[in-house]
Amino acid sequence: MNLYEIVFSGQLIPGAQPELVQSNLGKLFQADAQRLALLFSGRRLVLKNNLDAEAAEKYRSTLERAGALVEVIAMPGAVESQASSHSAEPGRLQVAPRDVYMAAFVDVDAPDLQLFEVGSDLQDQKPAPPAPTLDLSGLSVAPVGSDMGQATEPQAVRVPDISHLRLL
Repeated sequence: MNLYEIVFSGQLIPGAQPELVQSNLGKLFQADAQRLALLFSGRRLVLKNNLDAEAAEKYRSTLERAGALVEVIAMPGAVESQASSHSAEPGRLQVAPRDVYMAAFVDVDAPDLQLFEVGSDLQDQKPAPPAPTLDLSGLSVAPVGSDMGQATEPQAVRVPDISHLRLL
């Protein structure tokens, strides 16, 4: 399966306004001014990698709608068999580093990790909780209009004594 990465070098779509593009990318990446300055520094930055062709095209079109000119670059075959490596067990995979930063992680051994397709559900399915067993034999349904025990007793109304009052 071919994998792709999205690369941005600070270039804009012809006719795009720089302030508007910075605002759009700030909203897309939820980035502050410092990160936006880094994005538009002119340096080649990998925004996203290990994407299949469909996901890479979605990223490219979204970023172009925001006004950013990005490159979709096929990643080199990064997975090699470790059988050729002198320190690895047969059948283990080794990821070849693409830059100096990633070279620091060459000796990381993570045998239990797997790669999944973009959009895959990675959480284990939980079993459905068992339905509670309820004893409803003591309940019944009352006929329509019947008193359900919610009616209150009528309260006696006290009329105040106003015999001492006069109108002038």
